[in-house]
Amino acid sequence: MKSNNNLHVGDWVEVRSKEEILRTLDSDGRLDGMPFMPEMLKFCGQRFRVYKSAHKTCDYTTPYPYHMRRLAGTVHLETRCDGEAHGGCQAGCLLYWKEVWLKPANGNLAALSTEVGGSLAAGSTARCTSSEVAAHTQISDPDGGPPTYVCQATQVPHATKPLAWWDLRQYLQDYWSGNVGLERIFSGLTYSTFYHLSQAGIGLGPAMRWFYNKFHRLWGGTLYPRTPGLIPEGKPTPTGPQNLQPGELVRVKSHEEILKSVDSSNRNRGMYWDAELVPYCGGTYRVLKRVTKLIDEKTAKMVEMKTPCIILDSVVCQARYSSCRMLCPKAMYPYWREIWLERVEKVEKNDTGVSDTGSAAETTTVSSCQH
Repeated sequence: MKSNNNLHVGDWVEVRSKEEILRTLDSDGRLDGMPFMPEMLKFCGQRFRVYKSAHKTCDYTTPYPYHMRRLAGTVHLETRCDGEAHGGCQAGCLLYWKEVWLKPANGNLAALSTEVGGSLAAGSTARCTSSEVAAHTQISDPDGGPPTYVCQATQVPHATKPLAWWDLRQYLQDYWSGNVGLERIFSGLTYSTFYHLSQAGIGLGPAMRWFYNKFHRLWGGTLYPRTPGLIPEGKPTPTGPQNLQPGELVRVKSHEEILKSVDSSNRNRGMYWDAELVPYCGGTYRVLKRVTKLIDEKTAKMVEMKTPCIILDSVVCQARYSSCRMLCPKAMYPYWREIWLERVEKVEKNDTGVSDTGSAAETTTVSSCQH
């Protein structure tokens, strides 16, 4: 299968100049439906390594269950949106970069193909200005209500095509692009098979989950990732305010402890404890930020957190356990209730191999959608 993307993980690229990128955009500030956002302008002229091939991505704009979408000629660099042009949204989404917005930073790569024909040819005229890019970040409410935001996350359906979870070509692309290794693909397919058998309604589910929970320590794992919480649904769930601040070290509590703080639908005061958070149980990390507001991808409206939640540095969704979205490279930041964390007073190295910098040793990468 020929790759739709020319770039691979680890390739060095340089973001093209503002003028070059503007020449690729339509009058709405988009290329193939994907917006180029004002937050991306600061990266023009800088060099980065390709973090992940964005040949596929999760779509959270539709009701659950969420599904995967296919992209062409798109990558993720180690750049995230700071929300400056979108009402101060604090989600910190990984940015999508069309390959045509990039150029090789060394001579080891062939020239990147341009899917917009001669749009970068000398003398071509830009169809969009930087002020127009900024103007397209939101749509005013005619009734005077809050604006509707337009960003890469809210426009995923318009910049992608459907991708079925059983399309095996995506997993080959995961490997060939360098997104993940064969071991991760094998373990993901193994878990997916286990999960779907347990949900098949043939009487195996309870026995399979019992086996997983009984013997999980043999392979160094935690409880079954989708084990329900211990509080009956409808009953109040506890709080654990600690006023954690950016830069502080915290340890994620054990899976068993956290299940005592969520109800049988795995929620704590409305926030979902997702299976994608389970691999981080027991690890030590630094607080990156306190989140008080973010754009809801379904409504494209800004939502305020009733209680601030926490984002941890280098802790991202790895899409290990997400049904129909396995190995999504979107790498969203999960949101943490403070009751799921405990402050670490002494800097130390823990059993997971996380050093006193608090950064997670990445194995591969949103995400869970918890809001």
